[in-house]
Amino acid sequence: MTRKPALSTDKLKDLGTDKLAQLVLEEAERNAGFRRQVKAALAGKSGPEAIAKLIDRRLSGLARAKSFIEWDKARAFTDDLRSLTDTITSELGLAAPALAIDRLLRFIATHEQVFGRVDDSSGCVQDVYYQAIHATGDLAASLPVPEANALPEKIMTALGESTHGYLADVTEAVAPHLPQDTLARWDGDLKDAIAERQTEDAARKSDGWFYSMTSQWAGMRQILASARGDLDLLIALELKKKPHMQDTLAITAQLLEAGRTAEALEWVRKPGRRTFGETDDGLAPERVSLEARILDATGDRSAAQALRWRCFEARLPADILRQYLKLLPDFEDIEAEDRAHAFALEKAKPEEALQFFLDWPRLDLAAKLITTHPHRWDGGDWHNLPKIADLLEHDHPLAATILYRALLDRILDRARSKAYGHGAKYLGKLTLLAQEADAMRPGTMTDHATYLAKLKKTHPRKSGFWARVGDGEPKTPQTSGARRPVWIKDDR
Repeated sequence: MTRKPALSTDKLKDLGTDKLAQLVLEEAERNAGFRRQVKAALAGKSGPEAIAKLIDRRLSGLARAKSFIEWDKARAFTDDLRSLTDTITSELGLAAPALAIDRLLRFIATHEQVFGRVDDSSGCVQDVYYQAIHATGDLAASLPVPEANALPEKIMTALGESTHGYLADVTEAVAPHLPQDTLARWDGDLKDAIAERQTEDAARKSDGWFYSMTSQWAGMRQILASARGDLDLLIALELKKKPHMQDTLAITAQLLEAGRTAEALEWVRKPGRRTFGETDDGLAPERVSLEARILDATGDRSAAQALRWRCFEARLPADILRQYLKLLPDFEDIEAEDRAHAFALEKAKPEEALQFFLDWPRLDLAAKLITTHPHRWDGGDWHNLPKIADLLEHDHPLAATILYRALLDRILDRARSKAYGHGAKYLGKLTLLAQEADAMRPGTMTDHATYLAKLKKTHPRKSGFWARVGDGEPKTPQTSGARRPVWIKDDR
């Protein structure tokens, strides 16, 4: 098969200017976004002001538009937005970064209006705005000092009352590239604005909840404090939040990095904002990892290791066990790993143990766990079990058989007609695995022929399923003298 030639700048140059011009013209006639980019590139021949003028017209049209974008036009609309930001960054950004940032801020400021015009459940439109935010940060790095000093005021003018959260995102993007005195002045302005707004909010007569910009501005102050390296200010601002809203782990990590281990230990043990699924036992792996690192830094290695092992016994996180084993003397880690595996097999919840063995990875132990608890697996877990069974089917056919049966039984017992195609696939897998799985099955488990007969007896009226299966009879796999069956494709 002839390989398609790869495109490159040099190869395109070989086409000649006339051919390239014709190709560009033809694509511009088909693609409105590309046509606008070509016009911007041509305008660039007259200088950045000409490009800016073209962009301004498009931004003004975007700001004025109010009609709702229907679903079948949403993709073209998103492409048009992306074309606009690409033009700002690639055409104007190279020639005049300050002018490009001004236009990017104008574009970002349209987000609330745009989100009201289009159904962005896919997040594609939002991605364009995040790209514009990141581009603003990249361009800020190339600003001379006078223009960098003016950037905070531009940002606040364009986005200062935005409730969507993009104001803080833009601040995070540009803060690392601004001079320290500019950051300090911006922080002071925000502090004053917060005090003034809090006074206004306190005097407001309201019958219910209302949004105040002060929380977002306070978050910006923390971003600026991090950029300035002012950890004390960062902590002081965090302490002003309600306890359940405090990001204790982020503060802990920065205190540990700064070598302030005593304070870090205090912060990591504060309740604070919980991560998803975290319980009151304080043994969330992320929190335990941080606390153990702090204990190591203070020289209390035994306490750190005891904490890691306690977390492993409670949650079976593979990363925590790796940290625990890494700090053990030679040869002791082997014994400890065996002890961990035995614990997961015998005392842990089988579902958690299975995930641990997959993460470690030890597929042989995962298979052993599955066959030890053959009735424990929920066939409704169709997000994970098919992938696990697929991993195991070649080297551990009995474990794979148990999972495929659980999946198939769930589909048929619940009469999930939309999943009959998957069920037929699982039965096909079971047929291919039957010879090896039957040879190693325990006495409490039926062979494949008996299992299939029971399916036919229990679900005789599910014609939609049996029509996909065919006659439903197991097909004896061909063998080549090896232990594993030869997996053949039936094209009938």
